[in-house]
Amino acid sequence: MTLQRVLPFTKSLLEQAVHAGDSVIDATAGNGHDTHFLAGLTGDAGKVYAFDIQNEAIEATKQRTSAFHHVELICDSHAKISQYVTDPIAAAVFNLGYLPKGDHAIITKAASTLLALEQSLTLLKAGGLVLVVIYSGHEGGSEERDAVMDYVKQLPQTCYDVMKYEFINQQHSPPFLVAIQKKQQRQKK
Repeated sequence: MTLQRVLPFTKSLLEQAVHAGDSVIDATAGNGHDTHFLAGLTGDAGKVYAFDIQNEAIEATKQRTSAFHHVELICDSHAKISQYVTDPIAAAVFNLGYLPKGDHAIITKAASTLLALEQSLTLLKAGGLVLVVIYSGHEGGSEERDAVMDYVKQLPQTCYDVMKYEFINQQHSPPFLVAIQKKQQRQKK
């Protein structure tokens, strides 16, 4: 057995939570890798909403997902999820930080990320997942990391399970995963 790195582990969790016909959110489309992966999991009967504030990212995602017709690309902040998505979702995935090979001055920020997390959790079906890969080794990254961690630590344990997955002996602020699963609500007798 080999311990999975953060991104493969994130994908393995998505494979368990997302099924054909589900609606999902890629809150940070970036170069389209997660959007493409989610499109494959949801199938033609599903729906993938992919957000990014940069046209460059939307174009890269459009090219990567051109074979899929159930992907909606949204060039807007993930803080506006509720303006575009009303369906219950099986999952939302976030990769915080900056666009790989893009302008490192354009980063995700705590205020918009917290709004996006809150909206994603509101849309999340019981048993669904919100997965947040946190990169904090860039300027502004530690502030966003701390804000996200403060937020998720306060989620009520009666409604959510929250897990942190990270390698603790690596240098240079390696990414880590925060996974939030919405619990099934018990029926009252």
